[in-house]
Amino acid sequence: MTCHPDYEPGEVESVQVWVERRKSDQIWLRFHVEGRLEALALGRPESPERTDGLWQSTCFEAFVRKGEGPAYCEYNFAASSQWAAYRFDGYRAGMTDLPMARPPEIGTDASESHFAIEIVFDLPDDTAQVPLWLNVTAVIEEKSGAKSYWSAKHASGAPDFHHKDCFALLLGAPGDA
Repeated sequence: MTCHPDYEPGEVESVQVWVERRKSDQIWLRFHVEGRLEALALGRPESPERTDGLWQSTCFEAFVRKGEGPAYCEYNFAASSQWAAYRFDGYRAGMTDLPMARPPEIGTDASESHFAIEIVFDLPDDTAQVPLWLNVTAVIEEKSGAKSYWSAKHASGAPDFHHKDCFALLLGAPGDA
């Protein structure tokens, strides 16, 4: 992943992500952050519950869109194990809570120089058998309040993970060779 050029990564050396489509209706993500961990605002463990506003601090995200249509889903995951999921009808429009039959599975591990978060989450039924465009992102906040914005691809201008140009990863439909 690359850091948005207008925001210095500060205490973060790198952010990597691995993505895998599991079954037809799940995505597995592993984010790996290298840097000076004691300087990062990772939060404390909380109840693994749906929580709005996670993107305002350290947050790991996935944006999922089927085909070229305007609708997409946004998933937010915090180191605290809190999460959120939303559906959008179009670019930042028509946002509603995305129902989840099961909460995401969220696990973390850390050392002096790295933090990793691993997530498995279910996809909506209407995305289970089709190719998906994905944008994986991270907002990393430092204890100083400085933030860096990481993505597989950035659109021009200010950080905007919702922008259609950021959906840079294509996950084939189950069974695609």
